[in-house]
Amino acid sequence: MLRSLSVKYSPLLTRIRSRGRALSTQPASSSLGCLPTTDSPVVSKLAFFNSVTGDGGKIPSYRVLDGSGIPIEGAEVPEVCISEQFARRLYENMQLLPTLDNILYNVQRQGKISFYMTSYGEEAAVIGSAAALADDDEVLAQYREVGVLLWRGFTLDRVMAQCFGNHEDSGKGRQMPVHFGSTQHHFHQISSPLATQIPQAAGVGYALKRDPERRSKNVACVFFGEGAASEGDFHAGMLLASTLPSPTLFLARNNGFAISTPSSQQYYGDSLSARGPGYGVDTIRVDGNDVLAVMNAVKEGRRRCLEGGRGVLVEIMTYRVGHHSTSDDSFAYRGRQEVENRKKIDNPITRFRLFMESRGWWNGTEEEELKSRLKQDVLAAFKRAETLKKPDLTELFSDVYAEEPWNIREQREELAGLLQKYGQVWEPWRNELKIFKDEGKKLSD
Repeated sequence: MLRSLSVKYSPLLTRIRSRGRALSTQPASSSLGCLPTTDSPVVSKLAFFNSVTGDGGKIPSYRVLDGSGIPIEGAEVPEVCISEQFARRLYENMQLLPTLDNILYNVQRQGKISFYMTSYGEEAAVIGSAAALADDDEVLAQYREVGVLLWRGFTLDRVMAQCFGNHEDSGKGRQMPVHFGSTQHHFHQISSPLATQIPQAAGVGYALKRDPERRSKNVACVFFGEGAASEGDFHAGMLLASTLPSPTLFLARNNGFAISTPSSQQYYGDSLSARGPGYGVDTIRVDGNDVLAVMNAVKEGRRRCLEGGRGVLVEIMTYRVGHHSTSDDSFAYRGRQEVENRKKIDNPITRFRLFMESRGWWNGTEEEELKSRLKQDVLAAFKRAETLKKPDLTELFSDVYAEEPWNIREQREELAGLLQKYGQVWEPWRNELKIFKDEGKKLSD
């Protein structure tokens, strides 16, 4: 039986042997050829690997300025920052974030808004990214990126309107505070569930690629933390953007903590950057407390997105100085002194201020004037928003459906009947209705 098979398939065996002899004459580096479905060379030596770098070391972190604001050896300062005017704009926007955070955090503690999240320690990561993007790039944010909106011209009045949920809020008071969105500023509405924006961004990038007017002009940019990168949505988004593919810029803010879970418990490998090559996307790790480094990295990442038409990953290494939110006490899982040290030793705002001072573009007097002006501006917007009423009560039933379904109609009619019956005679209802712009009259009439 074996002899008959050997005779039957002898031509095939001859070709295989010939192929083997041909391969053996090739240089040592490719002497065994490649596997059929890849370009991976075959080797005879058993060897495991656990690094994406050639020497087995850690992925480096790109930096321009040292902790004293001095460009490090060999670093390239972005050309735009040769301009004093642009550097001032960067710095003023970075200073605006903690000013806004200080006031709104205290406002939440006073019970005037329900919730708030700060950007303490991540000012360079947010503003540096915003400055590197085109103003009409589509942004899908997580919840610490209000600086992107402010950079694009979103006003303090609109920030306050969203946090207070008054009638000037484009979301009509339906979202939690800091869940911003603006069609005008190409900033997609933030949603609370973690990481949902990541695969959505890959879809937005694919839509841009299919748009003849925007395919070589704009990218989809998605912000997320290292905690969100532990969700399955991260992998779905990366896979989609790299294989479909789509010009999607993944900006991972690695601030050290996913709510109360430190990054050391989020992953074992070389952080998030090591995952990029696995999906075949260009990847870089950058010092997130260096606004110039962030701007350089995101700008180059955006260029590669447009040129290659596929995803790019930028891991921005920083540290969350503030609590995760007003619902969190971070000193329950990290030392107070650790936080205080990071504020002083590696403050992104201080680092850039020292850079500006070294060039003669900033001084102590201007610093005090800026802080005073920003505080006045934020307080004025807060006091104004505090006096505005909530949206019309009728907005409770609008916008969700193109045509009002029977169950929503029944609920609206039921509420209208209750308003007619109790709205003006029962004091708790009468007082509550005063906070609405229409005081419930459009429903009860």
